Amino acid sequence: MKMFTKLVLVSSMAISANAMAMQAMDDTALSAATGQDGINIGIALGAGGISIDKLYIHDNDGLQTATGITGATGVAGAITIDGLNITQVGTGNLLDLVIDSDAGTGGDAFLNIAASVGAVNVNIGSIGVAASNGSSLTDTVTAVRGVTGTPTEILSGLDLSLGAITANVQLGATPQGAMIKLDSTLQGGLTISNLGINDAAGGGQIFLDNIYVRGTGNTTGDLNINTDISVTTNGLRLQNNSTQGMNVYIEGVHLGSSGAASIGDVEIQGLNVGTSTITISGH
Repeated sequence: MKMFTKLVLVSSMAISANAMAMQAMDDTALSAATGQDGINIGIALGAGGISIDKLYIHDNDGLQTATGITGATGVAGAITIDGLNITQVGTGNLLDLVIDSDAGTGGDAFLNIAASVGAVNVNIGSIGVAASNGSSLTDTVTAVRGVTGTPTEILSGLDLSLGAITANVQLGATPQGAMIKLDSTLQGGLTISNLGINDAAGGGQIFLDNIYVRGTGNTTGDLNINTDISVTTNGLRLQNNSTQGMNVYIEGVHLGSSGAASIGDVEIQGLNVGTSTITISGH
């Protein structure tokens, strides 16, 4: 989860003017179109979407030897991702932002950003671990640090299919109770494909053809998302508020390699995680 959160943040930063078309309406035009002041921003991905060649997440002090874990050296290592591509599904804007500022109550002013995100396909390349090139960034001119040696592959890669969703962000005061409020429906649920988990010591692999996560109580598989995301003094906090159950179907479980015969499928009906909380922080 920690890796995934950093991945999302880095991917967002990677969006540039060369990768998308942005349209912003001035205040006069927006007022005529919607009857209110504020700012609208629409973002549509260009051909080929967004791509990242290499992504490294450096652990500058490694695993400390005091842990007593075999192999610990306290030397910087890195999670490596060999390729990331995000492509838009359908036409129109991938992201629409409606931005307003409000005085709030009792002087608690806030900036409100309502976001609508379209459906996307995400392809994540090989994920592995390697030794970091040094213990910190030394070349601030190129901002390149990289790794040394050939990464040891953990995951052979995976594909994600995400439906459209909306979110509301409040900066300054947060009368909604959290910085980011996800209270929407992930249309069509979540699909993960071609997930391969490697065992470097044994030389084999667990390969899953498809993982389908769908919401219960409807015929479309739409998954209700009701999550509060806050940044606390303890780290990034994600609070689940949805009471909807989930159906999870794992199709094609291969033990040994992706080409090995499947042992069958795994089906879970009515999975409910309750009001679970995830906190992500450094150490």
